[in-house]
Amino acid sequence: MTLPAPLTGVVPPVCTPLTPDREVDVPSLLALVDHLVAGGVHGLFVLGSSSEAAFLTDRQRRQVVEAVAAHVAGQLPVIAGAIDMTTPRVLDHVSAVTAAGARAVVVTAPFYARTHPSEIVHHYRRIAAASPVPVIAYDIPSAVHTKLPTEVVLGLAADGVLAGLKDSSGDLAAFREIVTGARAHPGFSVLTGSELLVDSALALGADGAVPGLANVDPHGYVRLYRLCRSGDWEAARAEQERLCALFGLVGVGDPERMGTSSSALGAFKAALHLRGVIACAATAEPQVPLSGDEVARVGKFLAGAGLL
Repeated sequence: MTLPAPLTGVVPPVCTPLTPDREVDVPSLLALVDHLVAGGVHGLFVLGSSSEAAFLTDRQRRQVVEAVAAHVAGQLPVIAGAIDMTTPRVLDHVSAVTAAGARAVVVTAPFYARTHPSEIVHHYRRIAAASPVPVIAYDIPSAVHTKLPTEVVLGLAADGVLAGLKDSSGDLAAFREIVTGARAHPGFSVLTGSELLVDSALALGADGAVPGLANVDPHGYVRLYRLCRSGDWEAARAEQERLCALFGLVGVGDPERMGTSSSALGAFKAALHLRGVIACAATAEPQVPLSGDEVARVGKFLAGAGLL
């Protein structure tokens, strides 16, 4: 299956269910994929932030892509993160995930050392030249400590180096500039990574969304997307507000003993476990697990959203 140009709709960053001993739980992973497909999603993004890609071994990363691509068997486009600190390491990931069946790769700016825009441009040009599939840029400064400059993204789009952008920067003004500039490049996909601003992003002209919370409620995000596309903005706003309330579950973890990633990813997995989608809510080390009381609070958010 080739990648649609542009890629549109709801493309969840698929969580990676783990066993209690922190191996990939393939049966639960495939059950989650079935849950997302039944929810009407338009594509699947594996090995993203919500997939805990940074915490997985190279062997586990390839295992995830192979399992999902084989299970979907061309029903939906499967795109995969090829996320690492340097260009040579990313190239290794590109080779692995495309051999495993990915139809596009999602790539951040290099990180560890701060990078100059010229280095980011070289990074993406080098990857695109070697990749057998389209390259989508991933703007996530909270993780890589570099904001992708608008002029860099649009310049690489104009040159055909990038096929799209997943924006998790939180900078709505810059996102507007990208959406506006992308109109000159009709095949270029602009996707928001925000759970909370999907209606706003689509109103600006975005092609779709990559919300981690769509693991928990794919039907809700697909419903929101369809309402926006039909122009029913009042109903879309109401659905977005319901999803915003549900998103409160990411804050159940006690900040005195865990970071925001442990809390958010733990809550996503706890919600999927409570909904009967996955067998175990374990997160990858060194993340801290939620307590029983915190899991119970996740259940209250689900009940409030009509999901339990």
